[in-house]
Amino acid sequence: MAFRKRNKSYPFFSQEFLIQNHADIVFSLVIFILIGLMFEATAKTAILFIQPQYNVSTLTPDGEVTLYHYGWKDCATVLFYLFITIILHAVVQEYILDKINRRLHLSKSKNTKFNESGQLCVFYLVSSLWSFYILATEGYILHPSNLWENYPHSHLRFQVKFFYLTQLAYWFHALPELYFQKVRKEEIPRRLQYISLYLSHILAAYLLNLTRVGLVLLFLQYLSEMGFHLSRLIYFIDETHHKMFELWSVGFVLTRMVTLTLMFLAVGFGLARSENQTLDWEAGNFNTLSIRLLVLFLVCSTQSWLLWKFFRFQLRRTREYRLEQARKRAAAKQQTPRALKRDSVGHHENGVLKAENGTSPRLKKLKAP
Repeated sequence: MAFRKRNKSYPFFSQEFLIQNHADIVFSLVIFILIGLMFEATAKTAILFIQPQYNVSTLTPDGEVTLYHYGWKDCATVLFYLFITIILHAVVQEYILDKINRRLHLSKSKNTKFNESGQLCVFYLVSSLWSFYILATEGYILHPSNLWENYPHSHLRFQVKFFYLTQLAYWFHALPELYFQKVRKEEIPRRLQYISLYLSHILAAYLLNLTRVGLVLLFLQYLSEMGFHLSRLIYFIDETHHKMFELWSVGFVLTRMVTLTLMFLAVGFGLARSENQTLDWEAGNFNTLSIRLLVLFLVCSTQSWLLWKFFRFQLRRTREYRLEQARKRAAAKQQTPRALKRDSVGHHENGVLKAENGTSPRLKKLKAP
């Protein structure tokens, strides 16, 4: 299975060989794990990587339902789907983004941003649709109080746990992709910044059993970020198109406001009114005052920082636009030609009086007194 055309062969185990063939190497590891399912001796080990673990069957009025909780074996599942994500990343890059790049003929810097926005746009689209489907099927949209009632939500349905495992797999896969994609050194801090923010928030929601609130926040965040990267893709195709950025700006601010409101409603008021507010590691109850304040501080500080960066960028952009317009007006005034002075006899040119036909007028003789 070859994802890229090999223009040049490199020595085995060299850096360039690893970068060029990383998707094929990872694909071989995935095949090796899947082959393990075919043998009884290795099937139990292979299933740890493929299927979510810690399932518990409970009886409900609708029948027997299988629920899941988290544990250290989830690391193996995250690792397997990290491999799957690397393969899908290479497929999207090779068969979609690279073909568009060849037609656009972008510069190297714009090409890097186009690839980043293209990959994230696909991920945000899939994740936002998936999270909205879970919110609708679980009844969290019609009954928002379910986001905090009956806490702790330590037992999850299959689709909820699988969603969180794949989210962790994607953002962990973004770390080695910095090496595989040869990201420039000046770009690495910015990317590490938002990767670490996503990982910290998703892990906090998963480990503290705040998965229901986390689903809503991820849906809002992914929807907002998809608007930004979609606007940037359209801008690279047509640089005169700026209206999408204006729509995204409004949606960005609204997303921050809704996120802060939801956090205060669910964590600050909903969980605060719960009767069980004791720390219980075995039951997965983390509803204590200190943990609630820590969660609120983490989310509110992140949202405030994002708003501060957004407004600072908008102010700088407005200032640069005004300075550019002022320079254009000054240059236009300097290029305006002067009007020539004229009188009834002729006109003045270089300090000399000229007649209408271009000859100097005849001077009148003065009479002697």
